[in-house]
Amino acid sequence: MAFPDDRIPEHHSGVQTDTVSSQEFDTEAAAQQFYTQVQERLLQVWRWQEWAGAGSASFALTDSAGAVVEREPQPGDYFKIDIPGPGPQTGDGYDWVRVEAVEKEDDCTIIRVRPASSPLNEHADVAHFFSDEATSNFIVRRVGNTVSAEVHGRNEKPNFSAEKIVDKARNTAVATGAVTAFSKLQWKSLVNGLVER
Repeated sequence: MAFPDDRIPEHHSGVQTDTVSSQEFDTEAAAQQFYTQVQERLLQVWRWQEWAGAGSASFALTDSAGAVVEREPQPGDYFKIDIPGPGPQTGDGYDWVRVEAVEKEDDCTIIRVRPASSPLNEHADVAHFFSDEATSNFIVRRVGNTVSAEVHGRNEKPNFSAEKIVDKARNTAVATGAVTAFSKLQWKSLVNGLVER
Protein backbone atom coordinates (compact mmCIF):
# COMPACT_ATOMS: atom_id res chain seq x y z
CA MET A 1 0.00 0.00 0.00
CA ALA A 2 1.54 3.34 -1.04
CA PHE A 3 2.00 5.99 1.62
CA PRO A 4 0.22 9.33 1.07
CA ASP A 5 3.51 11.15 0.55
CA ASP A 6 1.82 14.48 -0.17
CA ARG A 7 0.37 14.50 3.37
CA ILE A 8 3.50 13.37 5.24
CA PRO A 9 6.36 15.88 5.62
CA GLU A 10 9.39 15.16 3.46
CA HIS A 11 12.25 13.30 5.05
CA HIS A 12 15.54 15.24 5.04
CA SER A 13 17.72 13.86 7.83
CA GLY A 14 17.78 11.58 10.85
CA VAL A 15 15.67 8.45 10.95
CA GLN A 16 12.57 7.63 8.89
CA THR A 17 10.16 4.96 10.14
CA ASP A 18 7.03 3.44 8.61
CA THR A 19 4.85 1.11 10.69
CA VAL A 20 1.69 -0.37 9.17
CA SER A 21 -0.92 -2.95 10.15
CA SER A 22 -4.00 -3.80 8.10
CA GLN A 23 -7.10 -5.97 7.88
CA GLU A 24 -8.76 -7.20 4.71
CA PHE A 25 -12.50 -7.72 4.35
CA ASP A 26 -14.71 -9.68 1.96
CA THR A 27 -16.74 -6.63 0.99
CA GLU A 28 -16.16 -2.91 0.67
CA ALA A 29 -19.18 -2.27 2.91
CA ALA A 30 -17.64 -4.33 5.72
CA ALA A 31 -14.34 -2.49 5.29
CA GLN A 32 -16.12 0.89 5.39
CA GLN A 33 -17.91 -0.05 8.60
CA PHE A 34 -14.65 -1.18 10.22
CA TYR A 35 -12.84 1.96 9.02
CA THR A 36 -15.36 4.07 10.96
CA GLN A 37 -14.56 2.07 14.11
CA VAL A 38 -10.79 2.35 13.60
CA GLN A 39 -11.08 6.09 12.91
CA GLU A 40 -12.90 6.50 16.24
CA ARG A 41 -10.10 4.61 18.01
CA LEU A 42 -7.45 6.83 16.44
CA LEU A 43 -9.25 9.98 17.54
CA GLN A 44 -9.53 8.76 21.16
CA VAL A 45 -5.88 9.49 21.96
CA TRP A 46 -6.39 9.01 25.72
CA ARG A 47 -7.25 5.35 25.01
CA TRP A 48 -4.18 4.54 22.89
CA GLN A 49 -2.52 2.62 25.73
CA GLU A 50 -5.63 0.43 25.85
CA TRP A 51 -5.22 -0.40 22.15
CA ALA A 52 -1.42 -0.82 22.35
CA GLY A 53 -1.51 -3.03 25.46
CA ALA A 54 0.29 -3.36 28.76
CA GLY A 55 3.81 -1.98 28.99
CA SER A 56 3.24 0.70 26.35
CA ALA A 57 3.35 4.47 26.83
CA SER A 58 0.26 6.24 28.11
CA PHE A 59 -1.14 9.25 26.26
CA ALA A 60 -3.27 12.16 27.42
CA LEU A 61 -4.75 14.74 25.09
CA THR A 62 -4.57 18.31 26.37
CA ASP A 63 -5.82 21.62 25.06
CA SER A 64 -3.42 24.44 24.16
CA ALA A 65 -3.11 25.41 27.84
CA GLY A 66 -2.22 21.86 28.93
CA ALA A 67 -5.60 20.95 30.48
CA VAL A 68 -6.48 17.28 29.91
CA VAL A 69 -9.48 16.78 27.61
CA GLU A 70 -11.32 13.76 26.18
CA ARG A 71 -12.44 14.80 22.71
CA GLU A 72 -11.13 14.65 19.17
CA PRO A 73 -7.71 16.29 18.80
CA GLN A 74 -7.48 19.70 17.16
CA PRO A 75 -4.51 21.67 15.81
CA GLY A 76 -2.86 23.43 18.75
CA ASP A 77 -3.63 20.61 21.22
CA TYR A 78 -0.88 18.54 22.82
CA PHE A 79 -0.21 14.88 23.58
CA LYS A 80 1.25 14.44 27.06
CA ILE A 81 3.16 11.14 26.85
CA ASP A 82 4.29 9.03 29.78
CA ILE A 83 6.99 6.68 28.50
CA PRO A 84 8.13 3.93 30.89
CA GLY A 85 11.29 5.21 32.64
CA PRO A 86 12.40 8.73 33.52
CA GLY A 87 10.88 11.62 31.57
CA PRO A 88 12.44 15.00 30.78
CA GLN A 89 12.64 17.50 33.65
CA THR A 90 11.55 20.32 31.32
CA GLY A 91 8.34 18.38 30.63
CA ASP A 92 7.73 17.63 34.33
CA GLY A 93 8.42 13.96 33.62
CA TYR A 94 6.44 13.80 30.36
CA ASP A 95 7.31 13.99 26.68
CA TRP A 96 5.18 16.54 24.82
CA VAL A 97 4.14 16.85 21.18
CA ARG A 98 1.93 19.51 19.63
CA VAL A 99 -0.83 18.65 17.17
CA GLU A 100 -0.07 20.36 13.85
CA ALA A 101 -2.80 18.91 11.68
CA VAL A 102 -5.92 16.77 11.84
CA GLU A 103 -7.48 15.76 8.52
CA LYS A 104 -10.65 13.70 8.35
CA GLU A 105 -11.94 12.38 5.04
CA ASP A 106 -14.36 9.62 4.07
CA ASP A 107 -11.59 7.03 3.76
CA CYS A 108 -8.52 8.58 5.44
CA THR A 109 -7.82 10.30 8.76
CA ILE A 110 -4.45 11.82 9.68
CA ILE A 111 -3.04 13.32 12.86
CA ARG A 112 0.39 14.98 12.59
CA VAL A 113 2.33 15.93 15.73
CA ARG A 114 5.73 17.53 16.39
CA PRO A 115 7.89 17.57 19.57
CA ALA A 116 7.20 20.71 21.59
CA SER A 117 7.82 22.48 24.86
CA SER A 118 5.42 21.79 27.72
CA PRO A 119 2.48 24.20 27.92
CA LEU A 120 2.54 23.79 31.72
CA ASN A 121 5.79 25.58 32.58
CA GLU A 122 8.12 28.40 31.52
CA HIS A 123 10.77 26.17 29.87
CA ALA A 124 11.04 27.11 26.21
CA ASP A 125 13.05 24.05 25.16
CA VAL A 126 11.47 21.00 23.56
CA ALA A 127 10.30 18.46 26.16
CA HIS A 128 10.85 15.36 24.03
CA PHE A 129 13.70 13.01 23.17
CA PHE A 130 13.46 13.99 19.48
CA SER A 131 14.13 17.50 18.17
CA ASP A 132 11.31 19.63 16.82
CA GLU A 133 12.38 18.75 13.27
CA ALA A 134 10.72 15.35 13.76
CA THR A 135 7.10 14.57 13.03
CA SER A 136 4.93 11.58 13.83
CA ASN A 137 2.08 11.02 11.39
CA PHE A 138 -0.77 8.77 12.54
CA ILE A 139 -3.04 7.55 9.76
CA VAL A 140 -6.02 5.24 9.42
CA ARG A 141 -7.50 4.63 6.00
CA ARG A 142 -9.50 2.36 3.79
CA VAL A 143 -8.45 1.40 0.28
CA GLY A 144 -11.02 -0.89 -1.30
CA ASN A 145 -11.55 -3.80 1.10
CA THR A 146 -8.46 -3.07 3.20
CA VAL A 147 -8.34 -0.96 6.38
CA SER A 148 -4.92 0.07 7.69
CA ALA A 149 -3.45 1.91 10.65
CA GLU A 150 -0.07 3.55 10.11
CA VAL A 151 2.56 5.58 11.94
CA HIS A 152 5.15 7.41 9.84
CA GLY A 153 8.09 9.07 11.61
CA ARG A 154 10.11 11.65 9.71
CA ASN A 155 13.37 13.50 10.50
CA GLU A 156 13.78 11.80 13.88
CA LYS A 157 16.95 13.09 15.55
CA PRO A 158 17.96 13.33 19.23
CA ASN A 159 17.03 16.56 20.96
CA PHE A 160 20.44 17.98 21.88
CA SER A 161 19.12 21.48 22.55
CA ALA A 162 17.60 20.70 25.97
CA GLU A 163 18.46 23.29 28.64
CA LYS A 164 19.16 20.78 31.40
CA ILE A 165 22.23 18.54 31.21
CA VAL A 166 20.27 15.61 32.62
CA ASP A 167 17.70 16.01 29.82
CA LYS A 168 20.43 16.12 27.15
CA ALA A 169 21.86 12.86 28.47
CA ARG A 170 18.40 11.28 28.68
CA ASN A 171 17.42 12.42 25.17
CA THR A 172 20.63 11.07 23.66
CA ALA A 173 20.21 7.70 25.36
CA VAL A 174 16.54 7.50 24.55
CA ALA A 175 16.62 8.66 20.95
CA THR A 176 19.63 6.57 19.95
CA GLY A 177 19.14 3.39 21.93
CA ALA A 178 16.54 1.75 24.10
CA VAL A 179 13.64 3.99 23.22
CA THR A 180 14.27 3.74 19.50
CA ALA A 181 13.62 0.03 19.91
CA PHE A 182 10.77 0.79 22.35
CA SER A 183 9.30 3.29 19.89
CA LYS A 184 9.19 0.69 17.12
CA LEU A 185 7.47 -1.76 19.45
CA GLN A 186 5.13 0.98 20.73
CA TRP A 187 3.96 1.96 17.26
CA LYS A 188 3.67 -1.65 16.08
CA SER A 189 1.56 -2.46 19.15
CA LEU A 190 -0.58 0.62 18.54
CA VAL A 191 -1.28 -0.01 14.85
CA ASN A 192 -1.99 -3.68 15.56
CA GLY A 193 -4.38 -2.68 18.35
CA LEU A 194 -6.16 -0.05 16.25
CA VAL A 195 -7.06 -2.58 13.54
CA GLU A 196 -7.77 -5.51 15.86
CA ARG A 197 -11.24 -6.91 15.17
